[in-house]
Order: sequence, then structure tokens, then C-alpha cells
Amino acid sequence: MRNKKGFTLIEVLLVIVIIAILAGIVIIAINPGRQIASANNAQRSSDVSAVLSAVLQYSIENRGALPAGITAAALPISSAAGAADICALLVPTYISAMPFDPTAVGAHYTTCADYDTGYTVLTADTRVTVAAPGAELAATISVTK
Repeated sequence: MRNKKGFTLIEVLLVIVIIAILAGIVIIAINPGRQIASANNAQRSSDVSAVLSAVLQYSIENRGALPAGITAAALPISSAAGAADICALLVPTYISAMPFDPTAVGAHYTTCADYDTGYTVLTADTRVTVAAPGAELAATISVTK
């Protein structure tokens, strides 16, 4: 009589099934898609605050005048026609580089010649608002000062 030590095929398969079920539960609990969307929203919030701070610093140094292109209508911050093209007025004096939406295609603009941040800016009643209309998870991201 030989005494063999080891696991049977059934025992190994049972352990694999249990590990797969636990891994599935963990992945559902972590929800990586939601985590990425939340991280993108945090970046958007930081970006709109940075742009608003740069606009306000420009205004302070120019006796209350806002950068040309900021109107009462919410315009995209972009070099496109009809947009609020404020990059050349703010970069690099008031902000090191113009921030962009984290999901923007062709991001990491190196000049103000051709860019689209994915953010909007407007002024109303001497207050400036910068917003991120592409926010995920049904979030509203805007800063007004």
C-alpha cells in the first residue's frame, strides 16, 4: 500500500472557483471605472481653480480688467473662433501651462497656437466662473469668484 500525498483535481478546482468568486466580488466593490471617473473629476476641479486664479491675478494686475474674450456667455477656453482665447494672456505669467480636461484627445498642448481645454469661462455681475462641462458621474464642477 502506497500513501500518496497531494490534492485531488476536485480540490484544486474548488479552490480556483472560490478564488474567482472572491476576485469578482473585490472587483465589483472597487469599481475601477468609477475610481477613474472620480480621479478625472478631481483633476477637473483642480484645473478650473487654477484657471480662475490665473484670470483673477491678471485682473488684479490690470486694474480690474478681465482678459479679452471673457463674456457674459459661457465660452469654451480654446483657440477656436468664437471661443475665449485667453491662453496667450495667462501663460506663462499667471499660470505655467494652460490645463486641459483629462479625457481630452490630443492633450498636453505646448503652445497657445492650437489648443482646446475642455473648460468654459464667463463673467456675470463682476464675478468670473470657470466650469468643466465634461464632468463625469453627473457631477457639476464650476468655481466662481
